[in-house]
Amino acid sequence: MLEEEKRMQRRSKCSRSRYCVPRIKEPAMPVTRGKKPTAGSKIPKLTATKTENQDEGPQVKRSSSPPHGAPKKRPAFIDITNAHKVQICLPGRKKEAAKKQVKTTSALSVSANNQANLIKSSSVSSEDTLPEKQKTDAEEKEEEVQKNVAPPVEEAVAATPPAAREVPAHLRKQEIPKEFDIDSENSEDCSMCPEYAKDIFDYLKQREEKFVLSNYMPKQPSLNPEMRAILIDWLVEVQENFELYHETLYLAVKMADHFLSKTPIHREMLQLVGSTAMLIASKFEERSPPCVDDFLYICDDAYKREELISMEANILQALSFDINIPIPYRFLRRYAKCVSAGMDTLTLARYYCEMSLMEMEFVPERGSLLASACLLLALVTKDLGGWSPILQFHSGYETSDLAPVVRKLYEMLLAPPDDKLKAIRNKYSHKVFFEVANLPSVNADILEKALSL
Repeated sequence: MLEEEKRMQRRSKCSRSRYCVPRIKEPAMPVTRGKKPTAGSKIPKLTATKTENQDEGPQVKRSSSPPHGAPKKRPAFIDITNAHKVQICLPGRKKEAAKKQVKTTSALSVSANNQANLIKSSSVSSEDTLPEKQKTDAEEKEEEVQKNVAPPVEEAVAATPPAAREVPAHLRKQEIPKEFDIDSENSEDCSMCPEYAKDIFDYLKQREEKFVLSNYMPKQPSLNPEMRAILIDWLVEVQENFELYHETLYLAVKMADHFLSKTPIHREMLQLVGSTAMLIASKFEERSPPCVDDFLYICDDAYKREELISMEANILQALSFDINIPIPYRFLRRYAKCVSAGMDTLTLARYYCEMSLMEMEFVPERGSLLASACLLLALVTKDLGGWSPILQFHSGYETSDLAPVVRKLYEMLLAPPDDKLKAIRNKYSHKVFFEVANLPSVNADILEKALSL
């Protein structure tokens, strides 16, 4: 009986093991680092959270933190507002000690700080259980120490105002009287330079002393004054054919005279000197100057291209590349503006000035003096008065300074015209130039009366 009961118990155990499922332990929830779950805290369900390995869609937001071992991200430019806090150490340079910022304080701020310190010290001493005698002793000591402390150097320097520096005499702006002011009417036209017009022409007049010439014909054995006059008459035709500025013509004549005063040449090269000087002046004055081939053409191909370029280098070297020579034409226009001369009067003065280019005796004259003499002769011829005070102020010349040059110009006009030199007379006989070449000369007695004033 006992054996049968034991068999039955074994069978029941085996059948129970076949159909019974073992109990699975639930996995523990992951706990964040640094925090322990409390009894009252609610643990979220596993289905509500997503693991990092699960796909969140086609666009996954990249983590801002760099991977392990990768360099940290930094902006290309440091914040400008915090630039003074960043210390950059360049390779190969030692770190410089930071400069101490010295704050300059005024006398009022210093006294205010002293009063604040006294109030603080008195409040601290009142809280302590010190006797009244000790409090007063401490305050007196602080006041003595503050009196003995020397003020900062910056404060002493700031207290004394800097001495006003005097402007040198050559930099002081000349005060122009109202009755002689001719530039204020162009105050809104910046191209006229009304603030600097007087200074500019004063500078040009001073610069004339550097370019004073003499009669250089004795240094030119192959040339004579008649050859030079023929050259200038031809240059006037070139200026008309190319429609160049009058400044270009005057500058070309000046450069040719300066070159001939330093370099002896043969008469066959005189036309090459004149055409090359006109080429250089065109580059200096014109907006669109003629090219080299144009000047070779007007010379009737008498010279080669290499010769013209070589002569250009020789002229520039002889003048030390200083070709900004003051010319009388600019002074003439300036002085005509002083008396509000009409276009016909200015054209008559230009005719006198252009005729003087062919005469060798006017080569040593300064451009400002020659322009003043031509304008005075035109004013007397037109019966518009003599040399007024405003002209004396702007030109710096008096009638006595101009009288010798005016007499030379008058003699030049009374001389019989040369049939070979017709370019200037034909030019100013045209209606465009008011036919000023056909005007009769002024009476000699009237002229002498105007010069004697």
